[in-house]
Amino acid sequence: MLAKRIIPCLDIKDGQTVKGTNFVNLRQAGDPVELGRAYSEQGADELVYLDITASHEGRKTFTDLVKRIAAHINIPFTVGGGINELSDVDRLLNAGADKVSINSSAIRNPNLVDEIAKHFGSQVCVVAIDAKQTGDDWKCYLHGGRIETDKNLFEWAKEVNNRGAGEILFTSMDHDGVKNGYANQALSILAERLTIPVIASGGAGRMEHFRDAFITGKADAALAASVFHFGEIKIPELKHYLCKQGINVRL
Repeated sequence: MLAKRIIPCLDIKDGQTVKGTNFVNLRQAGDPVELGRAYSEQGADELVYLDITASHEGRKTFTDLVKRIAAHINIPFTVGGGINELSDVDRLLNAGADKVSINSSAIRNPNLVDEIAKHFGSQVCVVAIDAKQTGDDWKCYLHGGRIETDKNLFEWAKEVNNRGAGEILFTSMDHDGVKNGYANQALSILAERLTIPVIASGGAGRMEHFRDAFITGKADAALAASVFHFGEIKIPELKHYLCKQGINVRL
């Protein structure tokens, strides 16, 4: 059985790491390169860097930062934000990224998923899905949670699975930054319907929340931000806790 992964997420705005609640009220969390290096040394399995205003502002993810990250970090990392075409992917991979995360651009142009998988391999293509529950339905959102679409979370996830995505990064917008736990019911539905790994995002507040995402939510990886950035949970302690809970993690 594959080891479950712990993934710190660094949201980047104006070259700095920031963190908010429900996608708003951002506050500074530190230098993205230094934070990433610290997480690498602490035993994080991967990192995710998201340029959170790139799509909204129509910018490209800044390549120089990716080069700096690659020079200082020895674990795989994913970069997302403002990726709209194959040349963007090529540029970021050449700068040192291991994977790219696409969200708004995939919804607007689903063929981009097929193209990335065909040209660079499925393992490079992470499709991020920001979704919010409305009644019994889960709707997907564009531009960092600013624009609602008519796409259903589970149908869209299945479509990108079939198109060749390598992983799904699912963020529950209602759970984001609230620290009450992940959206485990939705996660478990995704895990049952998809043939690719699912990364849980949004809601980590305690070590038990990671355990529940893996056991109840059947997630393959759990992503978190503020609990790591502000020292509320230490990665080595989290991994030892999960190990004691019978969850296979890399120590």
